[in-house]
Amino acid sequence: MDFKSQYNLYLGEIEKLIDECISVPQIPQKNVFEAMRYAVCGGGKRVRPVLTMAVADLFGADLKDAARVGLAVECIHNYSLIHDDLPCMDDDDMRRGRATCHKVFGESTALLAGDGLLNLAFEILSDTSAFKGITCESLVAIIRRLSVASGVYGMIGGQVVDLENENRSDVTVDELEYMHGGKTGALIRAAAVCGCLAAGIAENDEKVLLIDSFAEKLGLAFQIKDDILDVIGDENLLGKPIGSDQKSGKNTFVTLLGLKAAEERLSNITADAVDALEKMGDDAWFLSALADYLLGREY
Repeated sequence: MDFKSQYNLYLGEIEKLIDECISVPQIPQKNVFEAMRYAVCGGGKRVRPVLTMAVADLFGADLKDAARVGLAVECIHNYSLIHDDLPCMDDDDMRRGRATCHKVFGESTALLAGDGLLNLAFEILSDTSAFKGITCESLVAIIRRLSVASGVYGMIGGQVVDLENENRSDVTVDELEYMHGGKTGALIRAAAVCGCLAAGIAENDEKVLLIDSFAEKLGLAFQIKDDILDVIGDENLLGKPIGSDQKSGKNTFVTLLGLKAAEERLSNITADAVDALEKMGDDAWFLSALADYLLGREY
């Protein structure tokens, strides 16, 4: 199977689960479900759940089990996007080519929809009866990994540093990498490692360490590419205005390094990510192809 077909296979499993798990019940608080579904169903590449599924598949996990874990990751990712877009944070009006959640449903409902998605992630993971082959011990490890990645030592911590770094002229590349290691990288790393855990691999196994190293580099490359696209991307493809980072006074890899050096760093880190998979041989072909796909993406 080629890369595109394999990607679409994983994508199809995720989309089916989204329809199953994020519906709109006819109850008094249905508007928050509508906002949750609006956010999650607004497009996107589903990179994080695909990464979870690909790693789990590599190590022989049940694909539907892996999709459920991937859906939890995607819920956390979309919760973070809703909150990032709020006026008190990045104050964005557009995402994925349409109005952001708070522009459609209001700030209070959007805030609660984000909270709802975060909680839904752990509702999904703690429903042990829904999994065929993942043990309770592995599910606890997955829950902990995602909790840390989305918390103050991960995604939330990175967002705090991002806000504090706005309009600073003395931010270093090391500080920028630290910030994005939390804000963007932590959940990408967790998505990959949770694929290992879904396959029953112990957290201290060498395979987990290799996958984590790959995902750490992939997450950094992903962010550098985002910074580059914010400068030279196509607004129609991105689904939001370019140049928004500069207007918000944000420090990026492009503002610190310049466009050419940022592109070179992106290429080198992507190569490092692929090299991290070398010990796994041809079995890791999809993960290598995924790194190359993200390197060349236009949105």
